[in-house]
Amino acid sequence: MKPPASKSSTHSEIHEIDALFEKAGLVRNLRGKAAGITRRVRFERSAPEELSRRSAAPLAAGNGVHWLAAPGWQQFPWLWHGFSTRLGGVSRAYCADDAPGELNLGFTAADSREVVARNRQLLAEAVTGDPATPLRTLHQVHSTLIRTGDVPPGCKGDGLMTDEPGVLLGVQTADCIPVLVADRKRRAVAAFHAGWRGTVERIVEAGIGRMRLEFGSRPEDLVAAIGPGIGRCCYAVGEEVLSSFESQFAYSMELFREVYDADVVRAKYPMLFLTQRAPGHSNIGPSLHLDLVEANRRQLVAAGLKPKAIKLVGGCTCCQPELFFSHRNSQGHAGRMLNVIGIRNAAARA
Repeated sequence: MKPPASKSSTHSEIHEIDALFEKAGLVRNLRGKAAGITRRVRFERSAPEELSRRSAAPLAAGNGVHWLAAPGWQQFPWLWHGFSTRLGGVSRAYCADDAPGELNLGFTAADSREVVARNRQLLAEAVTGDPATPLRTLHQVHSTLIRTGDVPPGCKGDGLMTDEPGVLLGVQTADCIPVLVADRKRRAVAAFHAGWRGTVERIVEAGIGRMRLEFGSRPEDLVAAIGPGIGRCCYAVGEEVLSSFESQFAYSMELFREVYDADVVRAKYPMLFLTQRAPGHSNIGPSLHLDLVEANRRQLVAAGLKPKAIKLVGGCTCCQPELFFSHRNSQGHAGRMLNVIGIRNAAARA
């Protein structure tokens, strides 16, 4: 018969278990509390205004289109690129009756194809100088599908790449994160659409790997620009998103913050917002916010890009509605921006 374990050995085993929980970011409930384990609070706490990344003022093209450029990319005369805003254009689907036309660039149900096609010509003209510049886009499905070369209409995917001069590649966004990449030596370019699902599945890391295979790109020769998307100031997510990131990235906890709503009325009259729900089950309190921009920047670094080669354009699509379309801010009634990149043809460079 095996002798009973001593109290000291039992305590030693419990300490070992607690150490494992601590490593995993969990804490064992002690006697007198509910059974099981609970998640330890491990997030920095912030107010939304502390987390906002504002964009620079957009450039204004002669045709009325307003768009953003990546800082420092003007040093590459062979490269076309731009991140559109909602300013300019001829669409009236998402603006007030007395407002000027807008630059909706997505073939949405609320807008006409002719209007969107005209807006796309205006963006191409603003970025390249020629409204007839071919523009390649995809039917985006929050995947890691990456396409090269010419793509047929309706082709599904969330990444495009080419080394062909004279065409623009574009990914649509209305909160998700656009990432543009250029190879300075081999003159190849790529555009990626990274929502939270695409980010968890590492579309940007996969895309850099495809550039290495397709074009012989070396990470040290690449530059990248992360464009406007929903910011960490506004992107409240649920536990399922947190769990997905925890399962994939060792640094996942650095991507989340607890954010308190800066509600002046609630702060002044807290008694008005009391509920009879059990503690921890009320929607009052901090929300969990994800930094998708930082998540994709970390993927670019993990893929071998130098940190200084990665530019952040800034801008939150959710809290800057005067500048951007936002699916979340408009409860789904939103146009789309286009984020484009291309290689100038010889005639354009001359």
